[in-house]
Amino acid sequence: MPVQISDLSMDDKLKEQIRAKLKNQHRRTMRRVEQLTEDTAPVAPDCAIGRVSRMDAINNKSVNEAALSNARDKLRDIEESLARIDTPDFGKCKSCATPISTDRLMAMPESLYCMKCVKK
Repeated sequence: MPVQISDLSMDDKLKEQIRAKLKNQHRRTMRRVEQLTEDTAPVAPDCAIGRVSRMDAINNKSVNEAALSNARDKLRDIEESLARIDTPDFGKCKSCATPISTDRLMAMPESLYCMKCVKK
């Protein structure tokens, strides 16, 4: 059974581990957003890459735009988690207010819901 965070307060050591993980994810996600932003630049019609290659580039651009949208959403979730990590509600399920398991927070520190509520 996963370890539960105390209802009273999150252990400071655990909170610092989660904060470090969030900051690391933030840096990686920022780099991903920057790269995907470059990858989603318009494909010039006069680009001499050939018709089929140009169609592939346009298709890849669409895939990269979807990935960019997901990366921006993740970045927003990470930033919101960093902003609320020192609040009493951090680590508690947004739906049922029970503590989110430590395993879940370590895997996905931006989690807002416990596994029980995610499965609903």
